[in-house]
Amino acid sequence: MQLRHEISNLADIFGLTMKKSGASGRNRYPPFPAQELRELLAVIRRLRRDCPWDREQTHESLAHSLIEETYEVVETLDASDVRALRHELGDLLLHVLMQSTIAEQAREFTLREVVANLRAKLIRRHPHVFGAARVKGAAEVKHRWEKIKMDEGRSSLLEGIPVRLPALQRALRVQQRAAKVGFDWKRREDVWQKVREELEELRRAMRRSDAGRREEEYGDLLFALVNYARFLDVDPERALRKTIAKFIRRFQHIESALKGRGKDVQVATFEEMDALWEEAKKKRVRRTAAR
Repeated sequence: MQLRHEISNLADIFGLTMKKSGASGRNRYPPFPAQELRELLAVIRRLRRDCPWDREQTHESLAHSLIEETYEVVETLDASDVRALRHELGDLLLHVLMQSTIAEQAREFTLREVVANLRAKLIRRHPHVFGAARVKGAAEVKHRWEKIKMDEGRSSLLEGIPVRLPALQRALRVQQRAAKVGFDWKRREDVWQKVREELEELRRAMRRSDAGRREEEYGDLLFALVNYARFLDVDPERALRKTIAKFIRRFQHIESALKGRGKDVQVATFEEMDALWEEAKKKRVRRTAAR
């Protein structure tokens, strides 16, 4: 009965019911999946009761798999694989509901509170939609969003950027936040000059025996390159993921070609592998040209 009330409340929170399908045209949404959510929550709660493994899980023990599931969602987005995205979003939803169920059992908070807090935050941070404020475009929306977060009690503009984000992504978020208040380069050429300066400082550090200094200068170079990526309108994290995937494809071509010759990559010479690497690059160029 309580679960039924919670699902009903979820429907009310989102302004949806099972009887209404929304407005016509592109704004029409499918009916709110109250029955499906009810059944899913029942499954999760039974797992917490009857499965020894699920019963042992805590907020902390599920943290790493939550991160992994999030990245699996990102992989489907990079691949534009809508079918896989549907599957991976389900896995991510499982973590949201499992964490909420664990919290409910410990009397920390409820799923209803999670949803209600999110609804309130979205309304509060979008006064141009739910209030009388007016904005001129997306840039002003983002600026107002950050100001509202500061008004909510943050002591620094750079607060709230997760420490466990991948370093390239975190560097980008830090730079974007600072840029919003005008702490930024004016010209792309100046940013490139900064990259060159940091590269030269790394070269000088390489002549020393101070490993800590080399690490620091290398970090400064990466940070400068992330800055330059912003001015090129490139997401450095996504760009590096694509480059890694490209490297894997080409290296696996080397392994496959060597296997076809009856050779193991472990005993192949660098010259053999380099020739096959160039072959993989040419094949890629031909495929791209044929599209």
